[in-house]
Amino acid sequence: MTVFLFSLLLLAIGWVAVTGSVSLLNLVFGLLLAVLALFIVRTPFGDKSYPRRIWPVLSLAALFLKELSLSAWKVTLTVLSPDMKLKPGIFAFPLTVTSDFEITLLANLITLTPGTLSVDVSIDRRTLYVHALDCSDPEATRRNIANGFERKIMEAFR
Repeated sequence: MTVFLFSLLLLAIGWVAVTGSVSLLNLVFGLLLAVLALFIVRTPFGDKSYPRRIWPVLSLAALFLKELSLSAWKVTLTVLSPDMKLKPGIFAFPLTVTSDFEITLLANLITLTPGTLSVDVSIDRRTLYVHALDCSDPEATRRNIANGFERKIMEAFR
C-alpha cells in the first residue's frame, strides 16, 4: 500500500512539474489523474503484486534506452557514410508474447527504435512483421528482439 501511495504522489508531482503550475488545485488534479492512470494499468499487470513488478519494468525501460541509443548511433553512422550500404527489408518475427497489451508494447518498442518499424501483426497474432533499415541478417535481428524486448516484456508483465 505504501508503494501505491508513493506512486500516486510521484505521478502527481510529475504532473505538476510537466504543467509548470504549482498550485493546490493542480496537485489535486494530478492526484486524480494518477488514480485514473493506476486504475487503467492495473489490469494488464494481472495477479503479480505491484512492488515486485517495479524492477522488471525498470529493466525493460533501461533496455529500451540502451537499444534506442545504440540504434540511433548506428543509423547516424549509416546515413553519414558516403556509400550508405543499406539492405532494407521486411522479416517475420514469431511472437512468444500473447496478450494484446504485450504485442502492442513490443510493436511500439520496435517502432520507437531507429532503423526498425513494426508493419503488421498476422491475423492469428503469432507473427509480427518488421521493416528493418539493415536486413542483411534477419535471424540476428530476430534473436536480438526475442532475447531483449520480448523476454523483458514477459518478465515484467506475466
